[in-house]
Amino acid sequence: MASRKRSITRRLWSVLWKLALLFLLVLLLFRFVPPPTTTFMLQSPYPVRQTWVSIDTLPSYVPLAMIASEDQRFPDHFGVDFTAISNALHDYGDGEELRGASTITQQTAKNLFLSPSRSLLRKGLEAGLALCLEVVWGKKRILEVYLNIAEFGQGIYGVEAASQHYFNRAARNLTPNQAARLAVLLPNPRQRDPNRLSNNLSQRVDWIEQQMRQLGPDYLRPILD
Repeated sequence: MASRKRSITRRLWSVLWKLALLFLLVLLLFRFVPPPTTTFMLQSPYPVRQTWVSIDTLPSYVPLAMIASEDQRFPDHFGVDFTAISNALHDYGDGEELRGASTITQQTAKNLFLSPSRSLLRKGLEAGLALCLEVVWGKKRILEVYLNIAEFGQGIYGVEAASQHYFNRAARNLTPNQAARLAVLLPNPRQRDPNRLSNNLSQRVDWIEQQMRQLGPDYLRPILD
C-alpha cells in the first residue's frame, strides 16, 4: 500500500513538473509572439475585435494614460502592489467600500490565463502568475500585452481596435485626451462609451489627464527605452 502511494505521488509530481515546464515554455513564447487569444476573449459573448499593435509605435502618453488611471506604481512594484493592498484594507477598515488593488501585471495575467470569476483561489493564482510575468517578460512586454488584450467595450480588445471603433483612427494617432477617455473605460468597459461620458466620468477623464501631466512624459522612459 505504501509503495502504491509513493508511486502515485511520483506520478503526480511528474505531471505537475511537466505542466509547469509547459507553462514556462508558453510564457517564453509569448515574450516574443503575440498571444493568439485570451481566456477573456474565448469567453466573450460578443464577436471579438482585436488588432495587435507594437508599443513602440504608440505615443508614450497612450500607455501613460493607462498607468495614470490603473496603476501609478507600475514601474516600482514587482507584480503585486502590497502598498496598494494595505491602503485598500485600511480604507475598508475605516468604513469605505472595499476597492480592488490589482496591478496592471495582475490584470494582464488574469485577462490572459484566468477567468472573470472572483475567488480567493483565483486571486492567489493571479498573484503567482503576475510574479512569473515580471520575471519572464519584464515591464515593457507586460505593458505591451496589456494594451493589446485589455477589454475596451463589447468584444473590443486592445487600444488599436478601441481607437478604430470609437475614434475612427489608428492608436498611434490618438490625442492625450482620447487616450484618457479610453483609460476611463477599463473598470466597466461594456457599459461605457468614451464619446458619451457622464459628468462623473468626464471628471475622471480630467483627473487622469492631470495625473498624466504630474507623472510627466518621461515617467515611463526607463521601461520603454
